[in-house]
Amino acid sequence: MEYGKKNQKGAKGAPSNNGNKYQAKSKQHPASDRMDKYRAPKPVKREEPLIDEEMEDTGLVIGRNAVRELLKSDREIDKILVRRGDREGSIVVLVAMAIERGIPVVEVDKDKLDHMSGFAPHQGIVAMAAQKEYCTPEDILEIARQRGEVPLIVIADGITDPYNLGALIRCAEGCGAHGLIIPKRRAVGLTPLVSKSSAGAVEHLAIAKVANIGATVRALKKEGVWVFAAEAGGKPYYETDFRGPCALVFGSEGNGVSDLVTKEADVITSIPMYGKVNSFNVSTAASVILAEAAKQHRQL
Repeated sequence: MEYGKKNQKGAKGAPSNNGNKYQAKSKQHPASDRMDKYRAPKPVKREEPLIDEEMEDTGLVIGRNAVRELLKSDREIDKILVRRGDREGSIVVLVAMAIERGIPVVEVDKDKLDHMSGFAPHQGIVAMAAQKEYCTPEDILEIARQRGEVPLIVIADGITDPYNLGALIRCAEGCGAHGLIIPKRRAVGLTPLVSKSSAGAVEHLAIAKVANIGATVRALKKEGVWVFAAEAGGKPYYETDFRGPCALVFGSEGNGVSDLVTKEADVITSIPMYGKVNSFNVSTAASVILAEAAKQHRQL
């Protein structure tokens, strides 16, 4: 993948063995040297900025697929608003699901739904739910431990387009990632449009919001997680060893993965391009690389 516009260095050397119980014994970092911590479950203890801060974390969920996944989740729902007279097709099923859970269903005019959703396509339905709670990177690692699985984490580095972030969330959840990490500043958060673009996958994926992606990457490496930056000029993804705890970093299409995070990464991985275009959309690139990482994890 000629993903991003920068000329990057190739794979970096393995991290030093400073008390890291998952440190590889060779450059191939065999997965068995880093997996013991995750074998058994433990008790639960467009690339222009499109950030809409006023809509972020409002708890609104728009669109039929997003509301369907919300109804399947454990998130508390205040009420569901449907377009007046729109009681056909999948709306009927969603209304029945809401009534079964004892959630009030209110008919409103289309204009009200338009304004509530910020004129995004709402498909005649909007849910008013409790805000989705962010977790921490440590929580994501704990999810992997509880499942007895090797961590597979996705990091979104500076993605500002809600459509791209939503599609990335859907890809991450579909590939079995244990969580996704986003930055607090200069990036889109969990807006209703992100939720809709994820087709409801946001309801099933742990998401952490951190102040500094670079510091988070360093902390993950101390926990034995190998960090892979998806950038141009790296090792082909199909020749990259994703076995063992790993975090995959995807940047914005305009800027790619930031220089700081690229320098912190253990390995640069790429998708070779054979056509006339020189890059994929971030969610498309993520689907290719994550599918390979997920396959390798399930062969352990």
